[in-house]
Amino acid sequence: MLGGDRASAALGIALVEAGEGFATVRMRVTADMVNGHGTAHGGYLFLLADTAFACACNSHGPVTVAAGADITFVAPAWEGDELLAVAQERTRYGRSGIYDVTVLRGEQVIAEFRGRSRTATPGK
Repeated sequence: MLGGDRASAALGIALVEAGEGFATVRMRVTADMVNGHGTAHGGYLFLLADTAFACACNSHGPVTVAAGADITFVAPAWEGDELLAVAQERTRYGRSGIYDVTVLRGEQVIAEFRGRSRTATPGK
């Protein structure tokens, strides 16, 4: 799935590790990602976390999409920072799932993201 994700590729997001129900992706904050306060724009942090979420929830095989997500920003990220987003499945029930993603700079938590997934109905 990530191989066809042009948005993530354009931002230099790379897969570090993935398996059933989990994934880790990496991104370096570039000058183009910095907002007027000199910190990484929250939209880019959300996109990084969402990419890890997508990799984790699609690890089971069927096409799975986001039904909703939210993020809490804990600390700023800066130009040049290398960030990791670590996604972990919390539960799956029927066609739905819940995933938590932690965005890190080294050991420091930058953001916490929770995604809710929905597996597509075959043929639709």
